[in-house]
Amino acid sequence: MDLTTIVIHVIFSYLATVGFAVTLNIPRSALNVCGLIGVLGWMTYKFLYLGHTGMVLANLVAAVVIGICSVIAARIKQKPMILFNVPSLVPLVPGGQAYRAVYYFAFKNDELALRFLVEAGMIAGALAMGFFLAELLAQVYFKFSDQKRA
Repeated sequence: MDLTTIVIHVIFSYLATVGFAVTLNIPRSALNVCGLIGVLGWMTYKFLYLGHTGMVLANLVAAVVIGICSVIAARIKQKPMILFNVPSLVPLVPGGQAYRAVYYFAFKNDELALRFLVEAGMIAGALAMGFFLAELLAQVYFKFSDQKRA
């Protein structure tokens, strides 16, 4: 991947994240951070996918990165974590696979439709599992850090 392609991915993942955050009425003070977390998540996915890790694993790791960055941003900005992780997830949503599944169902190609439907479901499950793992890691970290202070 050359520098121009990387810059284009960064710009459009930032704009997609911030654009969705605006539609969700995320406070202005959190928009830039949402955009940066979205870029980190997307670039994590892109580099892992290009490294031949597979689409599902790349989405899982990207969701963990988004979740951990959202926990950190929520603590720094003193805002709920969901303000950061929901908009940042937008570049990873498997809309293309879902569209292809419906398209192939409409044109009676059930085999391809099921393939894309399963792929979309696996990606959605990986994203959910990634958020779960990030939350689990954050809870464990903060529990141990609170015990060290006491």
